[in-house]
Amino acid sequence: MKMFFKRKNIVLLVMLLCSLGMLAEEKTVALPEKPIVSRMILDNLFSYSSSYSRLIDEYKADIYLKGRVKVHKRNKLIRYVPSMFRLEKDVDDYLLESVSEMHYTAPDIYNRKIKAMSTTFPRDKGQIVDMSDFLNMNIYSSSIMTDKLLSPLNKESSRHYNYLLDTVADVDGRLQHKILIIPKFKGTQLVSGYMWVDGIEWVIREVYLEGKYDVNTFKLHTVMGMRGAEEFLPIHMHLNVDFNFMGNHLEMDARAWMKYHSVSVVQNGERRKSSKKHSHDLTEFYQLTCDTTQLVTDKEKFNDFRPFPLTMEEDSLYQVWEMRKKDKDMKVSLKKENQSKEFWGQVGDVLVSSYNVNISGIGSVRCSPLINPFMLSYSHSKGLSYKQKFKYNRLFPSERLLRIVPQIGYNFTHKELYVKGSLSFLYWPEKLGSFDVDAGNGNRIYSSVVLDKLKAIPDSSLNFKNLELDYFKDIYLNVFHSLEPVNGLYVKAGISVHWRSLVEKQRDELQEIFDKIERMKIRSSYNSFSPRIRIEWTPGMYYYMNGRRKMNVESEMPTFILDYERGLKGVLGSTDGHERWEFDVQQIIKLNQIRSLAYRVGGGMFTKKDNMYFVDFVNFKRSNIPEGWNDEIGGTFQLLDGHWYNSSNKYLRANMTYESPFILLRPFNKWLGMIQQERLYGGILFMPHLNPYIELGYGLGTHIFDVGVFVSSINGKYDSVGFKFTFELFND
Repeated sequence: MKMFFKRKNIVLLVMLLCSLGMLAEEKTVALPEKPIVSRMILDNLFSYSSSYSRLIDEYKADIYLKGRVKVHKRNKLIRYVPSMFRLEKDVDDYLLESVSEMHYTAPDIYNRKIKAMSTTFPRDKGQIVDMSDFLNMNIYSSSIMTDKLLSPLNKESSRHYNYLLDTVADVDGRLQHKILIIPKFKGTQLVSGYMWVDGIEWVIREVYLEGKYDVNTFKLHTVMGMRGAEEFLPIHMHLNVDFNFMGNHLEMDARAWMKYHSVSVVQNGERRKSSKKHSHDLTEFYQLTCDTTQLVTDKEKFNDFRPFPLTMEEDSLYQVWEMRKKDKDMKVSLKKENQSKEFWGQVGDVLVSSYNVNISGIGSVRCSPLINPFMLSYSHSKGLSYKQKFKYNRLFPSERLLRIVPQIGYNFTHKELYVKGSLSFLYWPEKLGSFDVDAGNGNRIYSSVVLDKLKAIPDSSLNFKNLELDYFKDIYLNVFHSLEPVNGLYVKAGISVHWRSLVEKQRDELQEIFDKIERMKIRSSYNSFSPRIRIEWTPGMYYYMNGRRKMNVESEMPTFILDYERGLKGVLGSTDGHERWEFDVQQIIKLNQIRSLAYRVGGGMFTKKDNMYFVDFVNFKRSNIPEGWNDEIGGTFQLLDGHWYNSSNKYLRANMTYESPFILLRPFNKWLGMIQQERLYGGILFMPHLNPYIELGYGLGTHIFDVGVFVSSINGKYDSVGFKFTFELFND
């Protein structure tokens, strides 16, 4: 749910911050009576950890995972949590086993291929927490668990921790230090626990961490190897996750054992180079194709993979599960009451859960929940809006893919129905070649030019303020062909067609307006037919091939964009001829300590405008169908009035977003422990009559919601203040 209020609602931000304080955990951290770790020990620990974090170049390992989930307390709300597995009635104990192959390639490519799986869950969809966050972990890196937590082994992050010496032990003639890790304040990015550290080579022998992120509290005990390069890798992990949310209490206890086949380390400071001809091809490091027909799911066959026998209690869970399956198979008919419950249960699934329908030989259909806060949006100008999305996918031989995505949205304030749909056919997977079609009644668009001319009529008695003469409906059709001829260079070319007409909400009053429009030769409808080409270039793009399909990963370089459009007057009823140029440079720079800096610099102009009152700058397009919180790269202008940029023929812009766990609220984090990220926004815009427009903002994110406050100025004078709220709880 997105909310946006202007001017006097800044007080709501203060109220939210106060509420966060009330939801926080304990305010202070009590330190045990232990000696503080010496500076010498810490310096050695941080120095060696920095080197060890880059030591492993590649490894392959077998992983046996065994997990057990116990349901301590539940209510009906548990079924409304996205990605949560469906609980069986009166069943509170579940077991899961898997055997997989792990292939790691520096710096952070983890490929896990499941070979066998056995479980008592009623279905394989859903989980409490993604185990890969814990399995794909380098304890020596500056951040751990997929960049969610600040590592206590990093020197820069150490200012958030206290270190106390608990024990010094002699193990085979080598001193081992047990160091307690105590966060200076409660926060979702910090952990507590202890670690056993070798006093000569300063390697971690054992580490225990406790923490909390999202709605999960975790405890992780990791034992490292003892020989060769395995000293820097875990051989056993014991994970306990406590899920406590909305009156539901579930606990997962899992253990993982790793057996390494080959481990290679960095030699002479240089990593092993790819054997592929293209240095950015990571295909050999990804093995994502998995033949599901070869996946072992039978319990008896799984015995051949299990390195340790099951306990009697664990084996009994399988026996009870087999009895439940047989009992379900024997129930041929259902009572009327049960039929009713089954029906309303299915209705509930449709209302609050995304669901998939697989049609053999045809494809799959995915539908978003009919009731989902994430599909609702509210703003001061637009009011309350709702969105529903459907997805159809069909995979053809040779990896060709057809995707159809219809969407529908309704604005309750303006009583307007919005529809749009897109069709994409990926015909050349290796080169990302596709044909794309988009159509809809799209965004209502403003053009103050018409209104300004009408207001200039002498002795006009009309109340233009109440007439939405600058408000046009827009029906559009886009037909494009897209291709990536070389790595990182993406070319999109096609035709864009618009049919725009004045919204007639007050027909009696508007008739007089139309008479004046005709005398002034001002049109009430505008059509355009525009060939368009868009070129995006990202140097140094890393990618891999999943079968025949090319999958772009990331690049350390910015993306350069050039967008050109030429309107052709008279073609298919087109009323205007125009020429538009836009350029854009954007990038997200990942910093250490879970920080990032995103920027965006761009501009655009019309070199020709012939009977064209609608600018349609690509960088300022907005959707009336809600899309949730979307900062875009570098951020966007939250308070900018559409009248400005739709009556201008040129602009220059720059936006920046800085994200970090600790910015303004760092001194208060002992009270605001649920905050995950803070954000600083800055943007500046130059266009006619705006020299400049400046917008600054501050936001914070939690696992439940995101909130931000923004302030703007025009030509050096205060303009407005606004507030934005997004409900993120069910955003999966």
